[in-house]
Amino acid sequence: MDNLLILFEAPIFSLQLLIDGLLIGAVFALAAYGMALVWGVMKIINFAQGEFVILGGFIVWTFFKLGINPFLGIPLAAAVLFIVGWVLYQIVIVRIVEEDLFISILATFGMAILLQQLMNQIFGADVQTVDPGLDTWFLFDGAVTVLQIKVVSFFIAIILGAILAVFLKKTRLGQAIRATAQDTRAARILGVDTNKVYATTFALNAAICGAAGALVVMTWVIQPFAGLAYTIRSFMIVIVAGIGNVAGVVFAGLGLGAAENFAGFLFGAEFQAAFVFSLLVVILLYRNYKLRLKRRYLK
Repeated sequence: MDNLLILFEAPIFSLQLLIDGLLIGAVFALAAYGMALVWGVMKIINFAQGEFVILGGFIVWTFFKLGINPFLGIPLAAAVLFIVGWVLYQIVIVRIVEEDLFISILATFGMAILLQQLMNQIFGADVQTVDPGLDTWFLFDGAVTVLQIKVVSFFIAIILGAILAVFLKKTRLGQAIRATAQDTRAARILGVDTNKVYATTFALNAAICGAAGALVVMTWVIQPFAGLAYTIRSFMIVIVAGIGNVAGVVFAGLGLGAAENFAGFLFGAEFQAAFVFSLLVVILLYRNYKLRLKRRYLK
């Protein structure tokens, strides 16, 4: 209650929370974009999404320890995760891509646990971060502080999302991915290699998460068992925005970032994750309610 009064008495704190939340939300939206892509094309909910993000962060952290600039680590993390995604598709996903949605959830959840344990064994359980070497901006006589890395991460996330949108719209492979998402059977009849499309889509999603993880490790911290929070955020953003709605994913990500930031201030950082999970439950209940109303109307 005291924190709520602070927001009313000192609106500048609200501006600080809003700016931080919007900057954070762009990275959430980038990871969610990959989940929306896999869900829309392959009809699979990837519950290893957050682990891909964390693994991308550890890749950049490893290269940073070797003396490589963390910004140069972004394409490296994306490339490594693309290979990881391709391999996981050939080993696991190819066997479940035509199966029931529940089976895909179980399989990708098992992948998430495996990746958690592998990262724990390889990189250790300690919390890690990378110093990008950027400064802080002080606005309104120092009342509002903005980390430059957050601003840079925001624009990198937006640019990567735009590049992916152009790739899907303009390139032949991107058009094949879109065709497969619209009608898999028709795409096969027209000569599209849907297995290649599926493999590329899943690997591309992993690469997107790798880039997002690179931004996460420079902006916040990573830890082998922190992936679930990013999976839930991605899932929630896709549910709110709708599959295939790129603009919706961006705005939902920004909104979630802002809402989570305000919740962390009002209820305490220890309840921030609880707020995310609670919000997901509310959204799912609301979606279910709307679906029931639609079914009654059709009857």
